[in-house]
Amino acid sequence: MDGFEYVPTSRFGLDYPFGEATPGLAGTITVAPGIEWVRMPLPFSLKFINLWLIDDGDSWTIVDTGLPLPETKSAWRQLLDARVTAQKPLKRVIVTHMHPDHVGSAGWLCHKYGAELWMSRLEYITCRMLVADTGRQAPPVAIEFYRQSGWGEAALENYRSRFGGFGRGVSLMPDAYHRLSDGDVFEMAGATWQVIMGAGHSPEHACLYCPERNILISGDQILPRISSNVSVHPTEPDADPLAEWLESCRKLLKALPEDCLVLPAHNEPFTGAHKRLQHLIDGHETALTRLRKRLDKGPVKVLETFVSVFGRAIEGDELSMATGEALAHLNYLKHRGELVISRSESGVALYNLAHVAQPGE
Repeated sequence: MDGFEYVPTSRFGLDYPFGEATPGLAGTITVAPGIEWVRMPLPFSLKFINLWLIDDGDSWTIVDTGLPLPETKSAWRQLLDARVTAQKPLKRVIVTHMHPDHVGSAGWLCHKYGAELWMSRLEYITCRMLVADTGRQAPPVAIEFYRQSGWGEAALENYRSRFGGFGRGVSLMPDAYHRLSDGDVFEMAGATWQVIMGAGHSPEHACLYCPERNILISGDQILPRISSNVSVHPTEPDADPLAEWLESCRKLLKALPEDCLVLPAHNEPFTGAHKRLQHLIDGHETALTRLRKRLDKGPVKVLETFVSVFGRAIEGDELSMATGEALAHLNYLKHRGELVISRSESGVALYNLAHVAQPGE
């Protein structure tokens, strides 16, 4: 899942070289020599995902794939059947990370067109692990994870009913893949690209940067008008994904020129990477500052931190994502010794800001 709060395009001082133009279903817009922008529909608030069809001269590459919806498969057939031949096959499908809107149609494309799957190891393994949950009941440890976060019985029952749904958004994965690692270099679209790994939004997210053309295919690691979700999950309740996310943003700040063309998974291509990355960092630092002030008045439950973390109330379908991200901010403070955690009589976690002794106390 991605983040869920949009802001106006005029914010952050970003430039959008293609304006408000977007490709239609089964259509493309050329954003650079050999790189075509494809857009597929999504059945949730983000509405669309950006995908990239790459002309490698003697073959084709796809970066990210969309959900395996009938209209997505139909659009891919229209795009590829007019291009892919025995002499110019679909060689590979590169997936930036394992969220279903990115990996969902990868297996179908690889099987149908005989292409290789390229992913990072953690993304491939995590995807296969989550697909294996299909049909399982929600494990007690996951129910307890959300119960301790303050969820009521209605929310827990809704979680039980939805558990194992990941696999329904992912077509059958290939049984083998080509591993992408941080710093890898490969040829694509007649130029050399390097892999820059990030983390926090997903375990081992691959960004693809071409220094020669000054282009970054960013996946969800940099989005112009939305902050990608950074969550703690029941499988690793003590994780510190916010630290990983902030480190990844700072890593990209050092690796990218300010004027590089960013091809994001959502919204429109833009320039102004440094401004956007710094805004993402500053946004989380602001949330942490607000959270510390709220915790100093504690004790508080996870659900009582939402306004501090997000600047607004959260309810309905956003509960799971908001809980995970609030816990990411709480765990960030916990790992830095800033929290004291206790339990209510019903076992719900209560968070206070730790008192730091001052000189003379």
